[in-house]
Amino acid sequence: MSHDVLLVGSIPLDTPEAVFRDFGGPLGSALKTMPDGEVGPRKHWISRIHYQVLSGHPELETVQRPAPENGVERLFPRNAADAWWFKVKDGVEHVRFGDVGWRIGYARDAINSYFVFKTLRDKGELARHLRFQVSLASVNSALPPRIFPDRADIAKVRPGFTEALAAEVDTIVKHIPNGDLAIQWDCSTEVQDVYGAVAGFSAEGAIERNVAQFRALSPSIPESVELGYHFCFGTLGGWPRFSPADLSATVDLANATIEASGRRVDWIHIPVLPDVKEAFFAPLKNLKPRGARVYLGVVHHMEGFAERIALARKFLPEFGLAAYCGFGRIPPADMPAVLNEHLQAIKAAG
Repeated sequence: MSHDVLLVGSIPLDTPEAVFRDFGGPLGSALKTMPDGEVGPRKHWISRIHYQVLSGHPELETVQRPAPENGVERLFPRNAADAWWFKVKDGVEHVRFGDVGWRIGYARDAINSYFVFKTLRDKGELARHLRFQVSLASVNSALPPRIFPDRADIAKVRPGFTEALAAEVDTIVKHIPNGDLAIQWDCSTEVQDVYGAVAGFSAEGAIERNVAQFRALSPSIPESVELGYHFCFGTLGGWPRFSPADLSATVDLANATIEASGRRVDWIHIPVLPDVKEAFFAPLKNLKPRGARVYLGVVHHMEGFAERIALARKFLPEFGLAAYCGFGRIPPADMPAVLNEHLQAIKAAG
């Protein structure tokens, strides 16, 4: 097994510089790409999109927001029931987003963080081979059905948001040297949907319902930019938000996503639950990565790590190492322990 490691994305330190130094330095030789930690508002993932992009949009009404904390506004939900909810205003059939290429906020953050990344790499504080990784929430995960009480509103918002997200990617690709860049799509709602775990939706037709967005988004990413996918069981309200019995539907979704991408896929990340048996891993034998590097989220609770590795290798002999998800909802004080787990995992996998 190769000892390469993937950092999914979020690391709740204060600045990209701290993330690059604290994680990129110690792990640099094992990493192929390095994220900026999704610091600040991005550490709570899609919540930032809800309060910065959707809330206040002239064609949308905010019908629920997270409950206050001791009488003070709270922007990030405690769980799914506490989340932001929206309604498309009467008479609006297609919600559109202005400030093309910048509206969602990913591009500005990426360009600013890349400058820090390049500066530290040029100084030798980051490994020369590293690419800068930009992790982006997929459309279906950024706008999950649960935030629209009227499900008919989904079709009114997602097309315009897809256009805005595609423009955001174009801006990133334009301003960051493509040979230094890697883009990852983060997919959580998609995974729940293919298992039939999204309220109001059947698992039947879920694959096509979720891969169509990548036919629109991925082919336009230049081949010189690396592309990856993170499939996720969710952390809102605690991890895992969703616990499937096995990886069967995740594998089916991964295979279909790779096929729908319209270009080379460089890696996929598949999460692993902490206490699982052989049957959980068995569907990995049906994975068709088509050259993509597979990372399994086996790095958590080091007790049992060796067993997870051994079980997975029965069905997928070669894979890289990763945690189950990003760490944005974990207390920052726990980050030294998280880093240590990765270092232990690299050593133990040898």
